Amino acid sequence: MTSAISHQDLSDLIGRIYDCTLDPSRWDATLDAIRTMLRTPTAQLALADLRQYRILLSKDRGMDARMHEVAGRHLPEIQRLLEGALDSGFSVDEPLVSSRLFLPEVRAASPVFQAARSMGFIDFLQIALIRSPTRVAMLTSGRQESEGVFGDREIELMRLLIPHLRRAVTISNVLDVQAIEKARMAETLDALKLGVVLANEDSRILHANRAAQEMMRDGPLRGRDGVLRAEDGAASREIRSAIKQAARNESGIGKTGLAVRLTGEDGEAPVVAHVLPLAGGEIRSRLEPAAVAAVFVNPKVDDAASAQAVAATFGLTPAEMRVLTRVLTGSTVAEAAADLGIAPTTARTHLDAIFAKTGVSRQSELIRLAGQVTPASR
Repeated sequence: MTSAISHQDLSDLIGRIYDCTLDPSRWDATLDAIRTMLRTPTAQLALADLRQYRILLSKDRGMDARMHEVAGRHLPEIQRLLEGALDSGFSVDEPLVSSRLFLPEVRAASPVFQAARSMGFIDFLQIALIRSPTRVAMLTSGRQESEGVFGDREIELMRLLIPHLRRAVTISNVLDVQAIEKARMAETLDALKLGVVLANEDSRILHANRAAQEMMRDGPLRGRDGVLRAEDGAASREIRSAIKQAARNESGIGKTGLAVRLTGEDGEAPVVAHVLPLAGGEIRSRLEPAAVAAVFVNPKVDDAASAQAVAATFGLTPAEMRVLTRVLTGSTVAEAAADLGIAPTTARTHLDAIFAKTGVSRQSELIRLAGQVTPASR
């Protein structure tokens, strides 16, 4: 455990983040807790439309009208800076700190940094939570001269929070409800098109909505002897592991269960599951007192959209994206080459370039990565 924050304080903050999944009105208090932890006057969770460069949704604390105006006006430049960092190999699992990432002369010549400086801001910390070709969700905090630049403490803290924030924002994007009260839990879950399974620590199914029941009849999800499983053995193990972590220590769940591909690499249409801890928190524990986790299963992740999201995130070329699209549908290198009308050596070269840019070394890891950077469809 990091010395930057106590285990209890970290657990409490992660619990608050997960409660926001079911009750978005709690983001105000949660962002206040985050900016207190980061010792920063501002914290903004924003969803931006990259087609029209406008902010669609903003939850923020400590920002005034002028700050909002500057952020909206300079969104194209902010996005270019973010894309440039990712294209250069910066990981989406790392906080981006302006004072460390951009040279002083770059910041001095940048209109957005000049505007920020005029309001007293000298540094920014930003993380990308959801990325697709058309939308990006970001958490951004700024520091002024009195607080100094962000240091190792803040970077370490945000590394710990990234998988939990990403899970909360991703599942909120899937769920799209204001709050779920226990009295109407079954009715609310049954109205959703995605599958939702509530499970106890032993992965025993306590409730499955209609969509999940259909998946368990003729999909990759299984309810054998009342226990939640997946057709794919590795997927079953990861879901069980995530559920165990959710029961024992939700702050330690990390990336486990964040985007589990339930179908094998040869599946035509990947099915992705997200595990949300339920045992802690005032809101989540009211869903079903005996449940420790909710498994949200999205049956409609499009391979082409996944390839586009990975390409946008990691700066893939059009040729590399075409190879990636085939890989995500389970094609071998030879099959991808034949389908695209190129030599197998050329397809292999493109795949090696994809591995180098994304930081993975196997097709299975690439498929998992695509599930993590692609927002699940409602």
